[in-house]
Amino acid sequence: MRKALLSAVAAIGISISANAHDTLIHAGFILNPEDGSYTENQYILIDDGLISEIGNWAERPHEGVDQKIDLSDKYVLPGLLDAHVHLTGDSQVHGYKRLTRSVPRQAITGVRNARRTLDAGFTTVRNLGAAGYADIALRDAINDGDVPGPRILAAGPSLGITGGHCDNNLLPSEYKVKADGVADGPWALRAKVRENKKYGANLIKFCATGGVLSKGTDVGAQQFSYEEMKAIVDEAHLAGMKVAAHAHGAKGIETAIEAGVDSIEHSSFITDAGIAAAKRKGVYLSMDVYNSDYILSEGEKAGMLEESLAKERVVGKIQRESFRRAVRAGAKMAFGSDAAVYPHGQNGHQFAYMVKWGMTPLQSIQAATIHNADLFGLSETVGSIKPGKHADIIALEEDPLENIEIMQSVSFVMKGGDVHKD
Repeated sequence: MRKALLSAVAAIGISISANAHDTLIHAGFILNPEDGSYTENQYILIDDGLISEIGNWAERPHEGVDQKIDLSDKYVLPGLLDAHVHLTGDSQVHGYKRLTRSVPRQAITGVRNARRTLDAGFTTVRNLGAAGYADIALRDAINDGDVPGPRILAAGPSLGITGGHCDNNLLPSEYKVKADGVADGPWALRAKVRENKKYGANLIKFCATGGVLSKGTDVGAQQFSYEEMKAIVDEAHLAGMKVAAHAHGAKGIETAIEAGVDSIEHSSFITDAGIAAAKRKGVYLSMDVYNSDYILSEGEKAGMLEESLAKERVVGKIQRESFRRAVRAGAKMAFGSDAAVYPHGQNGHQFAYMVKWGMTPLQSIQAATIHNADLFGLSETVGSIKPGKHADIIALEEDPLENIEIMQSVSFVMKGGDVHKD
């Protein structure tokens, strides 16, 4: 933007300083998520949405900038990343209530939820499943500046077996309804991967086991054979896309890992052998350890089926114990909240739960910054505050390494050099 401006004004003979910068931030404490250290009293220069320079506040002139932002008494962190959201979903619309929501209505819901997510400090997310490619439309609208929201890596429709967790099982047979991503057999699934890619998907998500919130599925039962999972993964990787597998049950988890997925979502019944396999293959575990409390306290009012609530009463505690074992074993852990099961914008509540179930505060922040950046394939552009990266910056009133609950109360949000919350 500034380079284009300089060229334009030079062409018509107007003089402008080439040393001017878009934004200068005075940061009190900048967290390095790699080692948990703070650098005090720093300046951050931002040009064209990128961090151009960082240094000691006392050692540079502070003129020649378009905008100055005073965060001198704040704890400054990189923008956060959530590996598992459903922006077009509504936490108050589950079970049979979902049948009342058209794809256009879901897309409009996504506009609201994208803003709430960004305000919570999450500047980049993976949207793992949406009907009618609504998440891709939302991503493109955000990128075009039509609506505010985080950067989105969109999966489009989730792939699933007939009658499985990613199918629509709420209506009787005479309606002949099935979800967009349903297919059976390796070649049919390769075609689905290609279709999602054709319509703009950044990655692929498939359902390797049953789930909590689907009708008529066994949460621990494997869905898709190894050959089907391998076809999905191979086709996606050929297209340069990563693959996330929804998987609660132990066998489905281990099969998905063997098939080559990049992340396991939920991982509830993962065994020690499954954790070892994930470590060996470099697979990230994304475990939504916050939302169980919401499901069991608010799920009935939101329309969740009684069978779903019964499944969660079993799954929630087991998943948290599995999370603790995975952390102790040194598995690669992502931050994935499954927002839409609970209200969007509450993503930051999960940090305290991750700490309660075995992580240090720094480990929980690493999961939502440098680890997710690696999982997303975006380590060169997001996840830390360094020159050359996107100016995705949040600020907190307290030190999160001392009080992790402050991650629920982000007071300043910048995405790509633009202030969205101050």
